[in-house]
Amino acid sequence: MSLDVSPTLLERAESGDITDAEFVECVRTSLPYAWEVVSRVAGELQSSDASVEFTDNVVPPPDEISRGQLLRALASDAIRGGLERHFGVKLAFQNCHRVAAFPLSAVGGDTYTRYISPRAQLLNQSPELRNC
Repeated sequence: MSLDVSPTLLERAESGDITDAEFVECVRTSLPYAWEVVSRVAGELQSSDASVEFTDNVVPPPDEISRGQLLRALASDAIRGGLERHFGVKLAFQNCHRVAAFPLSAVGGDTYTRYISPRAQLLNQSPELRNC
């Protein structure tokens, strides 16, 4: 299971829409490692000067539980979208730990396009990441 959904939140979801804030809080408490990585790269981007085009995480997760949290968060359109809206960034994901935050204005630009390109994906591979 990806998220630990409280009975109250599940009941609210069953009876109608929930807010982004409620959803993001569920993500934060359910996937603490993924939350930490995304909030760190988003915070670094937002606190940097205008010359910084993106920030990314290059440190592998400390264990398989953490790796699974990151994969679940970024593989889910709903979770990823909720995180992007909450932090006001565009997330990009290259492997089991390489998560980048871009300003929304960078989407479609050269740096963003290079980062998400098939070439960049291939160049970011190594034997030790094969099964991550």
